Amino acid sequence: MPKQEIGTEMNAVEKKVLNSEQEAIEFYEAVKQKLFNVSCWAEISKVPISTFKLTDPSGQEVNRAAKEGDYLKIDIPGPGTSTGEGYDWVVIEEIREEKTENMDLTSMTVRPAANPENGNKDVAHFLKDHATSTFQVRRIGLEVSAEEHGRNEVPNSDTDHTLDNIRNTIVGWSAKIGFSYPQWKSLVVGLIESR
Repeated sequence: MPKQEIGTEMNAVEKKVLNSEQEAIEFYEAVKQKLFNVSCWAEISKVPISTFKLTDPSGQEVNRAAKEGDYLKIDIPGPGTSTGEGYDWVVIEEIREEKTENMDLTSMTVRPAANPENGNKDVAHFLKDHATSTFQVRRIGLEVSAEEHGRNEVPNSDTDHTLDNIRNTIVGWSAKIGFSYPQWKSLVVGLIESR
């Protein structure tokens, strides 16, 4: 997970304890599959605030498990950016899996990115591109957790579009004071509790 250096950070975690190690391993695998099924995130969230669509590197929506180099096309409430053509965009920078005798961990780290659909190189997100969100599914013994860790969150208010700057500042500051926490807490709860 990237180190926290500037701006704000956020952590949302939900855990469940299973009855046996085999049950915990199977549950971990099921939660991991839900994590990679990005287009279902709004459906499994307990309080769906934003919608997410998985796209390939060219911005075409795809219906498959997420992989490195894919993008998430995010529709948050309110107006979107002109750079993002109404959406916020992040790229899946890294997917990593670790396994030890008693622990399994899957991480997916995303970073604000340009809109892959239009060729504009400006970041199309309300946060600057040194921000990251790392989504994790972890099993330690009988406990399985779903987690989201936001790092280095700074509003993206230096674009060439005045309205985007105003919008990004408002959304970025809203996230900074905690308004994004319900979105991510809702997602991690949904990952653990949905069937």
